Amino acid sequence: MRIILATLPFVALASMASPAFAQEDGAEFSGPYIGVSAGQTSVKNRTSVDAVQFDTNRDGTFNEQVLTSTSANAFAPGFCAGEASGATPTTCDKDKKGTQYSARAGYDVQSGSTVFGALVEFDKSEASDFSSAYSSTPAGYHFARDLDYSVSARARAGFTPAPKLLVYGTGGISYARINHSFSTTNTANSFIPTNDDDMVWGWQGGAGAELKLGSALSVGVEYLYNRYTDNKYYVAVGAGTAPATNPFLLNGGGTNARQDSRFAFDTLRATVNLRF
Repeated sequence: MRIILATLPFVALASMASPAFAQEDGAEFSGPYIGVSAGQTSVKNRTSVDAVQFDTNRDGTFNEQVLTSTSANAFAPGFCAGEASGATPTTCDKDKKGTQYSARAGYDVQSGSTVFGALVEFDKSEASDFSSAYSSTPAGYHFARDLDYSVSARARAGFTPAPKLLVYGTGGISYARINHSFSTTNTANSFIPTNDDDMVWGWQGGAGAELKLGSALSVGVEYLYNRYTDNKYYVAVGAGTAPATNPFLLNGGGTNARQDSRFAFDTLRATVNLRF
């Protein structure tokens, strides 16, 4: 809905000016272009799943519960699918929105009012995704991640409802590096972050509108849904100075912990393209 509202000014402007545009050269979107964008990213939380996931036997499956020696839930206090602002999950703030910026290069082909094309894009975002868990020890365990950078390849297809105005959908694959951080108030166990340098795969999908201001320059708005499978980074919890009855150690000598592997966020941005 937001992208539709954002494109209305362009549609109205193009409709009022279409007689003049029809007489101008450069109304088509065919050819190569380069461009930049800037906007805002908002992380999408999922409250239906735990914000932190555990692999208690280290078999690579993060769907297990950490239990005490009496089979009680060691994380009964709960989880915070956001930024923890206190010692309990009841004080849980929203994730941090952030600025997004990118550079792109692409090529379009127009046939009549239909436009097909493809592009590659380099992207950075300053939004952060926080997750916290609270054990009955008591102790807090705090994870954070943000997009270091991504390289994406997308197709796009659209139509021109008025001369010099393109409305389109876009989608494709993305390859990203995600920054992670971890902290805890637990001073008994050992905590070793693992696989922080690995790249992960994801995909993007969205829609936008682009208005040509002349034969070469165009401006627009674009919405993208971004989703990555962030399943490589985890924190290995070991013995440290904790006894063998420690909940993290009961099932095979250690536990791995991570954020929910689905890292998803929305991006709404303005675009500027230069065509050749």
